[in-house]
Amino acid sequence: MDNWLNLYNNMGDFLAPSMAKDHPNIPIVKEEGCYYFGADGKKYLDFTSGIAVTNTGHRHPKVVQSIKDAADQLVHGPSGVIMYESILQLSKNLGEVLPGDLDCFFFANSGTEAIEGALKLAKFVTERPYVVSFTGCFHGRSLGALSVTTSKSKYRKFLQPSHLSYQIPYADAKSCPEGMDPEVYCVEQLDKDFKRLFKHQVTPEEVACVILEPVLGEGGYIIPPKSWVKRIREICDEHGILLIFDEVQTGFGRTGEWFAAQYFEVTPDIMAIAKGIASGLPLSATVASKELMKKWPLGMHGTTFGGNPIACSVALTTLEILHEENLVENSKVVGAYATEKLNVLREKYPIISDVRSVGLMIGIEISNIETGEPDGQAVMKILDYALEEGVLFYLCGNVGEVIRMIPPLTVTKEQIDDGLTMLEKAIIRYTNEIKINEIKG
Repeated sequence: MDNWLNLYNNMGDFLAPSMAKDHPNIPIVKEEGCYYFGADGKKYLDFTSGIAVTNTGHRHPKVVQSIKDAADQLVHGPSGVIMYESILQLSKNLGEVLPGDLDCFFFANSGTEAIEGALKLAKFVTERPYVVSFTGCFHGRSLGALSVTTSKSKYRKFLQPSHLSYQIPYADAKSCPEGMDPEVYCVEQLDKDFKRLFKHQVTPEEVACVILEPVLGEGGYIIPPKSWVKRIREICDEHGILLIFDEVQTGFGRTGEWFAAQYFEVTPDIMAIAKGIASGLPLSATVASKELMKKWPLGMHGTTFGGNPIACSVALTTLEILHEENLVENSKVVGAYATEKLNVLREKYPIISDVRSVGLMIGIEISNIETGEPDGQAVMKILDYALEEGVLFYLCGNVGEVIRMIPPLTVTKEQIDDGLTMLEKAIIRYTNEIKINEIKG
């Protein structure tokens, strides 16, 4: 333990700051279910799921056994050079839970890789150069994915991402005039944005694809009206443009449905999936119909590690657990319960300016009580205090103003109660601190 803590205290000597210095950087020795166990001997309730990855909980016994069993057979592919059962069975089983005719797969390792594959596929089959994305979306940090990522400008700093992309605003129901239906308002704004884009910047005949997060993730957990998402589908169909859904964060029950596409009742042409697919093992996929994938021939894309046999075996086990333990439904039920409790806190504490949720994808927006402006500094303080109480949250939003609450889908109502009790204590501590500072000032 002393050696481990010594390494931890000197990690800046070994790891790049961009890898080592995230929040909260607690030294952990074990994980299980909805909990982390710290090197300090403390038990932490985890409401992050490894950033929406361990939907089946940490170290689910069936997942651990699946890893052991798979490693007894194969450790590495590479697919194409050899072929193995787990990757083929996974393709079949995934096709049964994905929407529409999305039933053909290119497996990779990360969400960013799945996005890169989706963009390449769309450009190749349409023979069109341009991509349209939405302001505030996060699609990854490699250069192709970065060209459509605009959740924070700092991610693009000095990198000159591809100019072959255009951005239009994401749905903003908050700006809807009083008395007007947000569903109608957001669609009207969308039509204006596309009309302006096609009139002044790029013709629709040059656009290969439109890509979006059906629920804004890193950009602030914003849930658009269903009519807005459906209208995007219609616009794409009108102009022969392919529609890509980035479901890296929203997949595998996170939204209370298998995928957000099913929540919005819209099937994209291409989907990128990752995170919750294999309960913590690196795996992702670019997904499309057989008809579309057949237009993307051998050599146009490739991978060494994608579709790793152990990861594919664990992904199969993950699907089994989600089915057997009814975790997609649990996400919907417990997510609604958590939202109800959070709205009670919102009534008690004005610092909570909004609660947004779909399933167990919950955003708690924090604003300055005096100015009403988004308050990322307050979020960091609250997160620190919550961690001291024993619960781990994460953050999102353009200035870090949203507390991101994404517990494993195995979470119980009792654990929600425990976590939100600790969050409330953190909020009380922070608001009392503000009052004391005001008195001193």
